[in-house]
Amino acid sequence: MQKRPYGRNKELLTMIGFAGIIVMNEDQNDANDYVAEAIDQGINYFDVAPSYGNAEEKLGHALVGKRNDIFLACKTEKRTAKEAAESLENSLRLLQTDHFDLFQLHAMTTPEDVETAMGPNGAMETVLKAKEAGKIRYIGFSAHSDEAAVALLDQFAFDSVLFPLNWGAYLKKGFGKPTITKAQEKGASILALKALARCAWPDDLPKEERPYQKSWYQPIEDPEMADLALRFTLSLPITAAVTPGDIRLFRLAMKLAPHFAPITPEEIEKLKTLDPDLKTIF
Repeated sequence: MQKRPYGRNKELLTMIGFAGIIVMNEDQNDANDYVAEAIDQGINYFDVAPSYGNAEEKLGHALVGKRNDIFLACKTEKRTAKEAAESLENSLRLLQTDHFDLFQLHAMTTPEDVETAMGPNGAMETVLKAKEAGKIRYIGFSAHSDEAAVALLDQFAFDSVLFPLNWGAYLKKGFGKPTITKAQEKGASILALKALARCAWPDDLPKEERPYQKSWYQPIEDPEMADLALRFTLSLPITAAVTPGDIRLFRLAMKLAPHFAPITPEEIEKLKTLDPDLKTIF
């Protein structure tokens, strides 16, 4: 599995990341097997968050004896210093570790998110104290809007931004372009989400009938289309792409990634013609 530089120290992460939500609600033995399978395939980048149900607890057990071999990223969706401190300590406990390689403000979306988290008594105060205490190595954030991402990058020298960089939203709406430009300007590494997302689920499809229960969007299942979509995202100036939270889709990415070649202009034009009537996820 190809590795790419991350952070200002340029340590190497596999260009495919393991989404912690994969192990959410799974039998612990299965969770252990999924994590072992990923590590056996060379994966060293794992990402999880408190909002992913019991994923932290499942992943923590699965990583026993393996923690020092991987780069572990976690998040907090809390915006105040007090709540973020409680969230951080609970995540450390559940994941059975004394530090995170990367800790991120999670799902930063609105101007209010930015103002609260970065302001007095905001979550960022907790993050900075935790880094001083050795509980965090790198500081980042995940965002679901270019507005929030650009604002954050202008306010602090984050090590990285985790952002949805999806072929459909990027090519059809320009979603993600301002974030990439600003991250490169500021020297922040870029981590990607939603590379294998296709579109929103149909409005008339009940949630319980969706074949991928952990995915709020309809993923790409066709291998040829998935290859184009994944290669599009991996051809952007990113370090790694975190897969959707389903072991089937992780395995699909693992099958495709070793054959990665930069996407061509002709293939980009082909992507632009796909699913013209389907709603993009952003």
